[in-house]
Amino acid sequence: MLKPLSQKQINIHALSVADSADFGIVRMVVSHTEEAVKALHEAGFTLRVNEVLAYEMPDTPGGLLQAVAEPLAQAGINLEYFYAFIQSETGKAIVVLKVNDPEKVERLLGEK
Repeated sequence: MLKPLSQKQINIHALSVADSADFGIVRMVVSHTEEAVKALHEAGFTLRVNEVLAYEMPDTPGGLLQAVAEPLAQAGINLEYFYAFIQSETGKAIVVLKVNDPEKVERLLGEK
């Protein structure tokens, strides 16, 4: 996966890898989604593009809880998955969310 993306000069901003009984699941946020999809298809990978939301949050103890988890729980939003990373350019913490109601989350946390 990494080689086809590298050859097309596509930067991976965030990466999450998990396994299941039958296959692995790789989730990533990349610099150029359409080009990444094309490169990975050409390299023989099966993939699906999902809409996710990304929000800055405080890089402090309790930052994820206070800025994201509690507001979503109080609003009845279900998290399908999430992962976080530190943005190298700004040093800010970013959380990537896959949720059951993206529009509600955008209203709750603000569009980013």
